[in-house]
Amino acid sequence: MRSDFSLRNVVIAGNWKMNKTKAETEAFFDAVKEVEVKAGVEAIVCVPFPYLITAKRLTENTAVQIGAQTMHFEKNGAFTGEVSPVMLQDIGVTHVIIGHSERREYFNETDETVNKKVLAAHEHGLTPIVCVGETLEQRENNETLSHIEQQVSYALAGLSAEQVKQTIIAYEPIWAIGTGKTASSEDANEVCAHIRSVVSKVASSEAANEITILYGGSVNMKNIDELLATSDIDGALIGGASLEADSYKKLIEAGNRRK
Repeated sequence: MRSDFSLRNVVIAGNWKMNKTKAETEAFFDAVKEVEVKAGVEAIVCVPFPYLITAKRLTENTAVQIGAQTMHFEKNGAFTGEVSPVMLQDIGVTHVIIGHSERREYFNETDETVNKKVLAAHEHGLTPIVCVGETLEQRENNETLSHIEQQVSYALAGLSAEQVKQTIIAYEPIWAIGTGKTASSEDANEVCAHIRSVVSKVASSEAANEITILYGGSVNMKNIDELLATSDIDGALIGGASLEADSYKKLIEAGNRRK
């Protein structure tokens, strides 16, 4: 299907993973608080749980939004160490990453639990950033598109078309995360276009045209413009390059240029 990029915002989302102290968090947001974010561009930073409240306080009256890196799908209960969507909503978090490959590999996330978390996020007014991606072995065996289709279909099961439109999907080939290797812009766009076709099947063509799809996997200032110039990549989910204020601001500038 042919998508209309003008219907969708450009999203520059940072994922700090398990990095930074409170002092480093404060220094980062002090440095980015005045960053220009054009209309049609969203700047999001997903920080570790201990610093969510600090990040929210420091980004009040700024264009930067704060997201969490995961959550439980239950509202409350005997789930030691977990954080619920109610808690995230209560402190003003706007986004939550769901199903990152590191969560799937190290913490037993499954397609089923990803779907439960996506449903819970929408129930509590959070925008889920749903991660999908293939291993190097799957890519070499030409299983990329079928694997991605399965992940996307499971993740969106039970959502209304309107909820699908409000979901963000991040395509992150596992072999490119933190390795310095990046899928070519053509390969990345092919998969993102396939994701859009899957969304059309499970929801509607309108939802497919409006859903935001990001690329992630060693995104940096050297490749961001080329990625954003494609037809179906609406932004990026960025790891290492989002840890330094200067590089994060430059990535936002790239998003501004796209608009």
